[in-house]
Amino acid sequence: MKISREQMAENRQRILEVASRLFREKGFEAVGVAEVMKAAGLTHGSFYGHFSSKDELIVQALAHALGQRNGASLPLGAYMEEYLSPRHRDNRAGGCPISGLAADTLRQTPEARAAVTEGLRAQLDWMSEKVEGPDADRRRRAIANWSAMVGATILARVIVDPALSKEILTETLAWIDDGADRPASAPAKAE
Repeated sequence: MKISREQMAENRQRILEVASRLFREKGFEAVGVAEVMKAAGLTHGSFYGHFSSKDELIVQALAHALGQRNGASLPLGAYMEEYLSPRHRDNRAGGCPISGLAADTLRQTPEARAAVTEGLRAQLDWMSEKVEGPDADRRRRAIANWSAMVGATILARVIVDPALSKEILTETLAWIDDGADRPASAPAKAE
């Protein structure tokens, strides 16, 4: 039975959604094509009607997940609070693909790394528009804030001490908030 173009598009979308969640939850190497297709409710054989290889699926799943930019409709401060929350930390499968897959993506194809590069560029452009301060400092602030947010999330996820994990998130957000009121070249406030 031949399926319609609309059904093909819906199936492809479902595969990308399932793959991006499974990859974020388990990593690229721990997830096979058969597992993705089963979770999507499709046959393993139908995979090749959508993608030529698992490598292509990885590239497309990364682009899909990065394109969703969950929370980007929030004001920047609320977005940062949500990103640096225990809820985001604990939601690897539905969380940020950069903090969830950056280390794994280092070992993937140049095309996968290019998908992350484009997603990162879009994130920095969006944050540069939203962050306060003189235009000359906005890009620098966006890069520093995003780097701190991603790094804090990775650290908070990897450690087994819940109190330290929460402290990393809380203190990173406080550090970002402290820097919002001063020019990028000004020294930090004395405590």
